[in-house]
Amino acid sequence: MAQHDPSRSWPERHVRALAGEIGERNVFRPAALSAAADYIAGTWRGQGYEVTGQAYEVLGVQCANLEAIKRGATRTNEVLLIGAHYDTVPGSPGANDNGSGVGALLELSRLFAHSTPAVTVRFVAFVNEEPPFFMTDRQGSAVYAKAARARGDDIRLMVSLETIGCFRHTRGSQSYPPLFRLFYPDCGDFLALVSNLNSLFVTRHIARVFRGHSDVPLEYAGVPSFVPGVSWSDHRSFWKQGYRACMVTDTAFYRYPYYHTPEDTPDKLSYRELGRVVEGLYLTLADIATNGLGNLWA
Repeated sequence: MAQHDPSRSWPERHVRALAGEIGERNVFRPAALSAAADYIAGTWRGQGYEVTGQAYEVLGVQCANLEAIKRGATRTNEVLLIGAHYDTVPGSPGANDNGSGVGALLELSRLFAHSTPAVTVRFVAFVNEEPPFFMTDRQGSAVYAKAARARGDDIRLMVSLETIGCFRHTRGSQSYPPLFRLFYPDCGDFLALVSNLNSLFVTRHIARVFRGHSDVPLEYAGVPSFVPGVSWSDHRSFWKQGYRACMVTDTAFYRYPYYHTPEDTPDKLSYRELGRVVEGLYLTLADIATNGLGNLWA
């Protein structure tokens, strides 16, 4: 367990514990993967949650998706699911990908622990998002989403937290797929919401709510899933099962030069901005968990 420096924000503490102390974590380093799972589960238990695991075996290694639940006060069967993957690509300590997402997930669960949402909020830490399991039936979110659909879970919205710790304030620091640069800023100082076309209306509503609660610059896009990067996280697994989902991201490799490298270390992240993002996300998701998404929630 990390020694917490009081001068650091909660997301930063989690990033430094996962990427600084534990480091690279995947089935090829099972002890580190298990240590990361223990850290997440221990944090949730410390926040007052009961933690459950969806265990399965990959390449002879036991691994698990982890879940903590805040029960809804009035619409218990309706679910807002917030998720982030806790594994890393081989060779990287994964501070931004995806220590930042997990750090945000753990901070959001801490804040929700003291709230009374109308719907049930599930916090899920997914395993095996990175290659060679991405887009296969062994990806943790694919295992989870398939089981959820088989049970008939009423997941109204899934939000995937993916690489949200890089903010760059210089012109030319943001790149895009072809043509996107004509419509979006060239300075990488904004948070992005990304969805496919089927989830665009929900994503637009989330953007509107976020902008009402936070002054963090925000852009959103609903585009075909074949555009590079659009479907490259756990939200894709929920799209495949017919659920509405979007990704919250700093745009990863379109902005962050250390993506999937050994240099993705805790010192590279923008913790002040990450803290502001988490605050804005909490206010936004708490609003949605209480007031829904208007006629889009039905």
